Amino acid sequence: MNTKIIMSASAVAMGITGLVLTFLPQEVASAVGWTEGSVIVFQIAGALYFGFAMLNWMSKANLIGGIYNRPVAVGNATHFFIAALALLKFSPKNAVLTVMAIIYSFFAVAFVYILFTHPVKGSKTE
Repeated sequence: MNTKIIMSASAVAMGITGLVLTFLPQEVASAVGWTEGSVIVFQIAGALYFGFAMLNWMSKANLIGGIYNRPVAVGNATHFFIAALALLKFSPKNAVLTVMAIIYSFFAVAFVYILFTHPVKGSKTE
């Protein structure tokens, strides 16, 4: 599996999410029906997403899978798996959450696969 594509795609997705949550927290809060006081939660979540995006972007060229860069693979697999389960729980109520659940499920499966398989020797991106 070409981990460079998965790492880049997840970095872009989380980076965009992080920037939106960091710089438009009031708009996001009103869109989901949260109070004005909850804006700090969105800004902190945005910082977490953007930080994770930077980790994935900087790690995309490294050998990932099996024992190589295991903390990066474990962190991504855990994040996407738990978030996919949470989104699936609420997705029947909202079309946007359904789309997000599909995207998160894809990344969850990809990172669990990466976590439990060994990369091909001789290539940094496989």
